[in-house]
Amino acid sequence: MNHHRAIAAVFAVHGAVAGTLATRIPWIEHRLDLGPGVLGLALLCPSIGAFLAMPTASRLAHRLGERPAVRLLIALWCGVLLLPALAPAPGWLFAAMLLYGAAAGTSDVVMNGHAVNVERHIGRSIMSGLHGLWCVGSMLAGGIGVLAAHTRVDARIHFGLVAAVLLGAGLLAGRGLLAHRAAADAPAPRRYTLPNRAVLGIGLVGFCATFAEGASADWSAVYLTEVAGAGPGVAAASFTGFMAFMAATRLVGDRLVRAFGPVRVVRYGGATAVLGGVLVVTARTPVPGIAGFALIGVGVATVLPLVFAAAGDRGRTPGEGVAGVATITYLSVLTAPAITGWIAEGLSYPAAFGVITCVVAVMVLSAGRLATGGRDGHGGSGPGAVAAPGPAATGEPASR
Repeated sequence: MNHHRAIAAVFAVHGAVAGTLATRIPWIEHRLDLGPGVLGLALLCPSIGAFLAMPTASRLAHRLGERPAVRLLIALWCGVLLLPALAPAPGWLFAAMLLYGAAAGTSDVVMNGHAVNVERHIGRSIMSGLHGLWCVGSMLAGGIGVLAAHTRVDARIHFGLVAAVLLGAGLLAGRGLLAHRAAADAPAPRRYTLPNRAVLGIGLVGFCATFAEGASADWSAVYLTEVAGAGPGVAAASFTGFMAFMAATRLVGDRLVRAFGPVRVVRYGGATAVLGGVLVVTARTPVPGIAGFALIGVGVATVLPLVFAAAGDRGRTPGEGVAGVATITYLSVLTAPAITGWIAEGLSYPAAFGVITCVVAVMVLSAGRLATGGRDGHGGSGPGAVAAPGPAATGEPASR
């Protein structure tokens, strides 16, 4: 298995774990007899766990080496899938979800940091496609989860079987990962990594994109029901469509990056998402609303992969850069649904998505932060091209 295929398989496995849990939340809710408030708090725990744990991930990768760290954390991520289904009471569920989030976030950081180095090693952009495969893995596992729920398979059995299969796939993929270690004189990552100024600027772009993504994913069905008069089936299908358009865009995103460079891809994508936001805000029937959410998905799809790639180049090491920007984007994921709900309750749903559209506009204006070294952003000479391994690739501070 070559390095590209190996890291692609890791991304698919990571997405499959997330997609598996998402489909069986109702089973956990029913088993523990949770009310909406308690369930909402439980679903907040993964983001808190990830937010707290991610800044430590780059130090682990430095100590163990990237390949062992990716293999270890992906195995842990597969294993903790069982914990929420085994939780006997709400308190145990909160603890399980915190651990689930910590494993999710740390594995996310190390695999994206490793992907930055694989991208440099093979000399072309691959990050968008990797995130597309994450979506594919999530949707495929979600489909299996829907079938398991429909046939009333106990989630403990479902999760155990899936975890075993994904653990094997993750360990097998890990054997093909790039054997990369920081240079002997490279600075050791800090115990708790905070983003530097350059990564903060890149993180702003990622924050805006994930804010729009998280709000749209969580509120699209409610919006279409309350504002556009959609029936339950049509409203639920809007989320599937949103994710499908995101996945498809990410799978072709690397070609766009190689053709136009990341800055133009983010700007054009942002303009598409702004158009989608305008459609959502003005929609009073389901069709334009669904189209608007689909355009938001298309517009923000490639941003997070490009943000991770840029942050990997601007941190002291790729791992630190990715950890810093991941912390910012998870903060966005953590706050976006709640802020959207507060605005909708205080004003209206269209007003809430009007604010989200403005957030996307900020992303468009900030896209220049992804530029590198003053290059022109075209084809192989632009920021979309992957430079030969240089200071950042060997763990030394980037000079840009």
